[in-house]
Amino acid sequence: MPLNPSTLTKAKKRILIVNCYFDETRLGIARNTTVPQPITAAYLAGAFSPNKCHVRLHNEMYSGPLEDENLLAWPDMLVLTGLKHTFDRMLHLTAYAKTKNRKMIIVAGGTAIRALPNLSKRFFDYVCLGDIEELREVIDDAFGLGYSADEMRPRYDLAYWTHYFGYVETSRYCNFKCAFCGLVGEGRNYKKYKLANIRRQIVNIGKHKDLIVFIDNNFYGNDRQFFLDRIELIKELQEKGYIKRWSASVTNDFFYNDDNLKLVKDAGCVSLFSGLESFDLNWLRSVNKLQNTRISQIETIRKCLEHGIFFIYGYMFDFSRQYVADMKREVEFILNTPQIPLPRYFSITVPMLKTPYFYDCLDKNLFFPLTKLCDLENTTLSIKSLDLINRVMSFITEIQTLRGQKRKILHHCIQFYRRYKSTLPTIQMFIALSNATKICYRFAQYKAPLVSTLRHHNRDRTHLSTTEILDRVYKPAFRIDSCYRNYFKPILVTDELGHITKDLETDILGGREHLRENAL
Repeated sequence: MPLNPSTLTKAKKRILIVNCYFDETRLGIARNTTVPQPITAAYLAGAFSPNKCHVRLHNEMYSGPLEDENLLAWPDMLVLTGLKHTFDRMLHLTAYAKTKNRKMIIVAGGTAIRALPNLSKRFFDYVCLGDIEELREVIDDAFGLGYSADEMRPRYDLAYWTHYFGYVETSRYCNFKCAFCGLVGEGRNYKKYKLANIRRQIVNIGKHKDLIVFIDNNFYGNDRQFFLDRIELIKELQEKGYIKRWSASVTNDFFYNDDNLKLVKDAGCVSLFSGLESFDLNWLRSVNKLQNTRISQIETIRKCLEHGIFFIYGYMFDFSRQYVADMKREVEFILNTPQIPLPRYFSITVPMLKTPYFYDCLDKNLFFPLTKLCDLENTTLSIKSLDLINRVMSFITEIQTLRGQKRKILHHCIQFYRRYKSTLPTIQMFIALSNATKICYRFAQYKAPLVSTLRHHNRDRTHLSTTEILDRVYKPAFRIDSCYRNYFKPILVTDELGHITKDLETDILGGREHLRENAL
């Protein structure tokens, strides 16, 4: 989005908010067809007074890596947010911005910063460890009173990537304690929004969106009356034209009560994402995902589909606790079960910083040497496996596109279509069948020159943290001051012996104590 200086008022503070992102391909790819997209930047923008601040947003998932020198030189304040493994990306942008303007104020927050608060203080002017509302305090401290908004409302008008979709948050965090979940590592309790707040968000989006995506970590929550109240609110706003269709993420306890499916269907729900993760009950118990062991997950999915609601899920493999032979049988089971759709993705279980799963792997000395923070993502193995490493690496490569399974996938799609063509509306059936295409032909969405680059690039990848190549963005896009060169060196989680590095020691040890306190 080009700058138009004539639209700026000199008295206004210039604010750039960036959602930082590393693509799983380790190339600077714009994922502009991915749904959902991150919306945190639009919520953060609501902290600034529109009368005294000119705010711009950049979403690296949608638009690709931010490397525009003019834009990076433009703001008085750069606000950075992102997931835990994007910490390095925040450093890159800081180096760019400080090279252009040493006086630029750098504010960093989100899960990456909350995971490494002590390390963060070395690099950023302001380190936000709380919820998004903390940004208003930062604004007051940095600019003085009057530059923060009196009331913090999402700036959907600045979220250029939303198009046909509206994003709404009705609650925060989750009431379950899955061992691998980053929310558990942060010790955040489930929080509900007031209905007036939810109504205001939806109304502010307007009546022109085809789909409202509720981005709650757990839309169902632990308060059934709150769930019922939101369903009534959705139905009311649907009658007024603010909601056509909607989607949400729910935990498996939502499906304990069959009435819930009818309630959401009558209110216009077209799809539900649920963290199914695995059909291996022993593994689910080992990671404290007990809510998925109470009822048959196959029956759960079937009931959801028969209500005309598409069921979306991801599937995870844990090489430290499962054998490849068992994983292959799980893939075969999915392909031979047309009662369920194919997963949206296959993933490696990630030992995210400061989660119970992370500390369990640490105590068992499972981390590979020289594991980088950016390696803690779902296509790179960072912990030791039960099987020989060559067998594991081969399987990781196979599941990227389900290599060798095209005929079975086609058969599954045909059988799935025949089974649900009378219950699933066209749009849901299209989503179901497109999942198969995305898995099998993961490069099909890209233009021919990029496809060639991706295939060549993938031959260089090892999918093993110790030897995995760096993303191309670790090479500066333009000249940076020499004092910021180390900002482009990846943060290491482990040293040559597989132990936590000195740089992370304080944060990691402190996180263990915090986790123990929360457990008590």
